[in-house]
Amino acid sequence: MSATATIPDLLLDWYDRHARELPWRAPPGAPAPDPYRVWLSEVMLQQTTVAAVKPYFARFTERWPTVDALADAPEEEVMAAWAGLGYYSRARNLVKAARAVVELGAFPDTEEGLRELPGLGAYTAAAVAAIAFGRRAVVVDANVERVVARLFAIDEPLPGARKAIRENADQVTPDSRAGDFAQAMMDLGATICTARDPKCLLCPLSPQCAGRAQGDPVRLPVKAPKKAKPVRQGCAYWIERGGAVWLVTRPGNGMLGGMRALPDDGWHARADGSGRPPVAGEWEHAGTVRHGFTHFTIELAVHRSRGDAAPDGDGEWWPLDRLGEAGLPTLFRKAAERALAE
Repeated sequence: MSATATIPDLLLDWYDRHARELPWRAPPGAPAPDPYRVWLSEVMLQQTTVAAVKPYFARFTERWPTVDALADAPEEEVMAAWAGLGYYSRARNLVKAARAVVELGAFPDTEEGLRELPGLGAYTAAAVAAIAFGRRAVVVDANVERVVARLFAIDEPLPGARKAIRENADQVTPDSRAGDFAQAMMDLGATICTARDPKCLLCPLSPQCAGRAQGDPVRLPVKAPKKAKPVRQGCAYWIERGGAVWLVTRPGNGMLGGMRALPDDGWHARADGSGRPPVAGEWEHAGTVRHGFTHFTIELAVHRSRGDAAPDGDGEWWPLDRLGEAGLPTLFRKAAERALAE
């Protein structure tokens, strides 16, 4: 590599030798992967780690290997398969977008076209356009944000710094090998330019890095102090009869929409969780579980019914020996485990 090599040259040369092997990727310089696999992986990876996504991606692509197969899938089955990944609106939009792609006949191959699909924001559209279609696109996820903030010593606190980060990312994004460049930036942030322990001696961009030249790259990007999350209180109700538990399907809109769950007291709609139990009679406290959402934490008291009255409202008796197939979101899986432990 010459002394006059550009940032893209240095980074792509490093990526050709050190690219991560991921099930949704094509090797450096190889033909682009199936847009379906790129899109599916990018949706799953939003605010979720690679390690967490890998088994979900494998199960999804085995069960629904093409966008047509996913478009034909019942939404409740997709939601159940998604359980545990969080941010469940992603799963609902996944089905809507797959059906839109089938109607169009293929994935749009531009950022603008991809942005028209349900659930595809600026980042996902740019990533799919670059990786699946080789379009020049400025792809900025959290890893790229960190790399660029350090590379150009952008010390304005987030989120205000994002405009400058994007502008500088645009400056270094090449016209060719757009997909490889985007993935190289992601890999550099994930494996070398990490948040707490950047390995500057191994970084191909260290000679150009203004943050390293200043002597303290770890301080970048500058983050605003985190606000303490409010804590909500609520109740979940375990009603068991004849080897089955009563489950409800949550409304399509709102918290954990469309998911199977235990009945609760409406904590998701009220900060005080002031709803009533689904069955009149005696209840015993089985313990409390705690779960963090993006904007608040919930402490959910789990109560078991001691009577035999029929539950109010719509629901279904789900066999206990198949409870793992119900696709309970993490909060209600914790509540179920607590009830069963008691």
